[in-house]
Amino acid sequence: MLRIENKLILSWDDINHLTDELCKRIPFEAPLIDSVHGLSRGGLIPAVIVSHRLKIPYVDIIGKNTLIIDDICDSGTTLENCPGQFTAVLHHKPHTSCFTPNCWASTHSGDEWILYPWERHDSKPLQDYLNK
Repeated sequence: MLRIENKLILSWDDINHLTDELCKRIPFEAPLIDSVHGLSRGGLIPAVIVSHRLKIPYVDIIGKNTLIIDDICDSGTTLENCPGQFTAVLHHKPHTSCFTPNCWASTHSGDEWILYPWERHDSKPLQDYLNK
């Protein structure tokens, strides 16, 4: 992990560590899941990794026991408004979030913008769809 200004820039090694940690916790925090779905866009890559590692099918249609994955629960509004009963994230920011996922790999208590390897390094510390 690299710190530049108010950003934490994660590497693919960081993602491997986080998804390993998430895969260890999922069976205890969401034992009934039978499928995985990733929220566009940040949750797609972690969901595919988890799907492969746990040998659970990735699905486009969310069912009763589908685990919904996102990269981060920052404000919490994305996960609060998504369908399904099981949720997991790589990073949970409990001090800024209105929602608590079932499972997370890491708690982040800082206010830095977390930049994942699938994002542009020159992105501003604001969700890009809010820049319009």
